Amino acid sequence: MKQKKYVTVRLPKGEVRVYDLGEAKLHAYQTNDPMTDEVFILEKNGRALIIETPCFTDNIAELTEYMNTLQSRVEAKLLSYHLAAASFLPDIPVYATKKADEFANIGGGRALLDNFAEAFGPAFDTSIPKVTHTLAAGLVDLAGFTLDIVPSKDAFDIEIPALGLAYIHMLGHDRHSIVAGASHADALIAQLKDLLSRGFGMILTSHHHPEDAKDARTKADYLQSLKTLAASSPNAAAFKQAVLQKYPAYTGENYLDMTAALFFPA
Repeated sequence: MKQKKYVTVRLPKGEVRVYDLGEAKLHAYQTNDPMTDEVFILEKNGRALIIETPCFTDNIAELTEYMNTLQSRVEAKLLSYHLAAASFLPDIPVYATKKADEFANIGGGRALLDNFAEAFGPAFDTSIPKVTHTLAAGLVDLAGFTLDIVPSKDAFDIEIPALGLAYIHMLGHDRHSIVAGASHADALIAQLKDLLSRGFGMILTSHHHPEDAKDARTKADYLQSLKTLAASSPNAAAFKQAVLQKYPAYTGENYLDMTAALFFPA
């Protein structure tokens, strides 16, 4: 499948790619923040929902201003892996699973937010929004879209079969990802193959512009390579160097550092 065409709207810091999906529009906001966070707005018939949130204060202001130019009424924020930045559109209902809420408040997400607070100070909004609607696994109708909520280890993924569109935390066909060992790599590979087998041709992730089926296959090959390189490496440093040598053009070396530590725990 060819990558869908889009129109780019350049903003002072980030940019928005606007995709015409026929019955709906997708606005993919690349924040250009230190984590290359991505936020998605889906709109149809004057109604809209948001997937994830910008966390840096300058991005919050920028995206809020951009959304004021749209003619749609925002009805829901779906916050999965980035349940933070309560100052972003604070009056919009927040939808998340119980697991995502726990991840942000007392789990690994809370630890990440604490680290970000130390690293970035007031430029990063670490406040956690109150979940107003707890999602369960399965179908839910929001803002005119039928979403399939798919629980994950820490939070939840989203599938929209009518649009052939899925949202997962990380793909990034040309950058490193956080992979917590061989079994995690296997699970990610299985997930990507399952999405492809069911005809999902557009994949949204928290840290990359929208990607397609070809990108998913590229990522699956990368994950398989991680397993192979880890099996033949004596330690984390050797593993990292082997991955860098095989994928010299990939970005996200900070994520590779975390992956190396997870494959070779101290």
